[in-house]
Amino acid sequence: MTSKHREPAADSTIDQAVAETARPAALSADLVAGYLRRHPEFLAEHPELLDVLLPPARSDLTAAGSGVVDLQQAMVFRWRAEAERLRRLCDELISNGRANAVIQRRIHEALLALLAARSFEHLMETIGTDLPVLLDLDAVYLCVEQSDKSFTQVCLHGVRSLAPGTIDQLMGPSRAVALRSQRSGEAVLFGPAAGIVASDALLRLNISSATPPALLALGSRDPEHFSEGQGTDLLQFLARSLEHVIRAWLELPE
Repeated sequence: MTSKHREPAADSTIDQAVAETARPAALSADLVAGYLRRHPEFLAEHPELLDVLLPPARSDLTAAGSGVVDLQQAMVFRWRAEAERLRRLCDELISNGRANAVIQRRIHEALLALLAARSFEHLMETIGTDLPVLLDLDAVYLCVEQSDKSFTQVCLHGVRSLAPGTIDQLMGPSRAVALRSQRSGEAVLFGPAAGIVASDALLRLNISSATPPALLALGSRDPEHFSEGQGTDLLQFLARSLEHVIRAWLELPE
């Protein structure tokens, strides 16, 4: 019995032929054009392709006939819309950045005023008198819950007394900051200034384990000055700073 012997070149030719048979037919311009003719809605369903396609010159479109769609114009409209969206986004980011910078400066000035108090009474006066001006608000009060047995109004400027449990009723048991828009001010928080308050921010204060629950009430006549969704980091920074200042004056434990 004799064995058949193939030349290496023959094997290579056969393998190449098999590979060519298995390989899908390469797309041609005619195939692409034919597909688009059978699916005229393709570009409408895939408008993102306009960003990578090169449109024909207008002279070519004119020569091709009046029924040809001006892809160049469609691309220009798309680019203009995208440019306008990016411009609005940049304007919004710049506006928010400027607003945050103003708020940060006001918070820092308020903290410096608190640190400059010469006595505890002066600190309370600073809260009620200076903070509204520095924070561009209409009313600021330190509200402290009193015990059931000794519920009396505290006779300090800028301080309001609350009945036990009031803070949890207003804010819930664990909420650190409550921003409330388009609402009338509450007399229990803002006293005589309640009539001009249209939005407020309530900042829970954890002054010391030896003191009752307290909050800092910030009120504005602008109904949209405080609203849900606003950032609260700077307000919480103010609250934590005030806690430290009060503890230092009263020599309280944390």
